[in-house]
Amino acid sequence: MQVDTLIEHCRLATMTSGADDGCAVLVDGALAVRDGRIAWVGRRGDATGVEPARRIDAGGRWITPGLIDCHTHLVYGGDRAAEFALRLRGASYEEIAKAGGGIVATVAATRAAGDEALLEAASRRLAALERRGVTTIEIKSGYGLDVATELRMLAVARRLGTVHAVRVATTLLAAHALPAEYAGRADDYIDEVCVPLVAEAARTGLADAVDAFGETIGFTAAQCARVFAAARIAGLPIKLHADQLSNQGGAALAAGFGALSADHLEYTDDGGVAAMAAAGTVAVLLPGAFYCLRETRLPPVAALRAHGVPIALATDCNPGSSPVLSPLVTMNLGCTLFRLTPGEALAGFTVHAARALGMSDRIGRLAPGLAADLAFWDVDRIESLAYLIGDEPLAARWRDGRPVQTPSARLGSNATSLAIAS
Repeated sequence: MQVDTLIEHCRLATMTSGADDGCAVLVDGALAVRDGRIAWVGRRGDATGVEPARRIDAGGRWITPGLIDCHTHLVYGGDRAAEFALRLRGASYEEIAKAGGGIVATVAATRAAGDEALLEAASRRLAALERRGVTTIEIKSGYGLDVATELRMLAVARRLGTVHAVRVATTLLAAHALPAEYAGRADDYIDEVCVPLVAEAARTGLADAVDAFGETIGFTAAQCARVFAAARIAGLPIKLHADQLSNQGGAALAAGFGALSADHLEYTDDGGVAAMAAAGTVAVLLPGAFYCLRETRLPPVAALRAHGVPIALATDCNPGSSPVLSPLVTMNLGCTLFRLTPGEALAGFTVHAARALGMSDRIGRLAPGLAADLAFWDVDRIESLAYLIGDEPLAARWRDGRPVQTPSARLGSNATSLAIAS
């Protein structure tokens, strides 16, 4: 078999079937790339029929699929660091909101910010994620809450994919919160802003999916259903912030619409989990928000496992409840707080995250035919990706079979030589 590149002397976390936690590995592996896709994966000794134009010695490094952050709110104006300090001094969320803080403050800052300011701020956040191995990211709107700003946020997210070596999936989240100008008129906001936005985001190609926040402080099941009905008409897949603060039947609602994912899920019951399993809906757990909000109600991990629901993880990067910029730290939180295994945590940022974005046929595994989006790691054990807190062990990052620049102060001569050699 003629290929462009053969990577040898590597350990592979293929994330294919064959392991209980989804983290199948090859400890003396090789991987071939042709035309930006993985052409062959196997044991190094079995590569005799592979004829590469070039060979790369990976130096014994671990290689995983490029990490996929499948739930973020990366584009927004301002920050909420002052509120963090207020909460530590005892201020409640309601008190902060009444004083003009909370999501209202982020909406005001986002509406006031120009496109270039939003792009620059989001680029800094995205660079931090790239340093930790991210090659694909989902970015939601939801801090505009009017037609113009929601579309601007999605357009900025699209631009991030052109100036960074990252795949960007965009999600319309206009049904995130009720803006002040619609106070007491949630149904009008859904009908006058959210539903028309679904059609416009689909028409302009700015959104790849539609999301909503189904919660007592968000929107009712009936209101979310109206948004999802519009998404169906527009041909856009569905996601849902479900059962984060109370059991509103969000998981079952999402499953009823065949949603790609239901996210958070702290209060989801067994019936909701069963509905997700039947619909093929992925569970996206967000331990960063759980940690930052000091939640105590754990998501139903045992039930998800028992029903065979795929478990993805994501940073949920946002200014209010999860200012997290590291998938590796998120893996650690998923293991420490939710008792996931390190293999489950890695699967959560690869194979299952790809499924949560409807992209499992393109990314998320080291398998022939998929994009050669790769992350090379300077760790002795694959479990170290979830074990180490604050380290940046990324040695190199590839997108479509080619090394890409990763903004970092850490990458040294080993990473540079690996990129040059390729």
